[in-house]
Amino acid sequence: MSNDMYSVEQVAELLGLHVRTVRGYIRAGRLRAVRIGKQYRIARADLDALTGRPAPGPLSAAPALEVSSILQVDGVDRAAADRLATLVLASANTNHDQTRPLRVQTVHDEERHRMKIVILGDAAATADLLHLIDSVLRDNGLLAGKVAGDV
Repeated sequence: MSNDMYSVEQVAELLGLHVRTVRGYIRAGRLRAVRIGKQYRIARADLDALTGRPAPGPLSAAPALEVSSILQVDGVDRAAADRLATLVLASANTNHDQTRPLRVQTVHDEERHRMKIVILGDAAATADLLHLIDSVLRDNGLLAGKVAGDV
């Protein structure tokens, strides 16, 4: 079946369902369909959305590039870790392509005064975030204060 549009009967056959079940999905809004006269027609993309198959992307799209980065920052007290985590998460959630969001996790080890930041996402957005972290840590003196317990 190379058609772009399917009848209710064809969809039922493809999915191994009863015709009434497919009509019920249409009426409930789970399956999008176009009514033509007294019959429904279901587009291939809508059928794929119901079954969870990804829609085929454009052929000329650039391949997805994802980067995984783990940063370790030593000499971080709880207050500095909280400020840095807030900055990183706020930056990751703004000014980026929302179709490819950055995923960020932060962990602070109070005993070792160490913070780890894990970044997963687009290479360019990750590079921007790493540059921001570098400039904040080096230029703005976030870690300039002494860590509690240091002599």
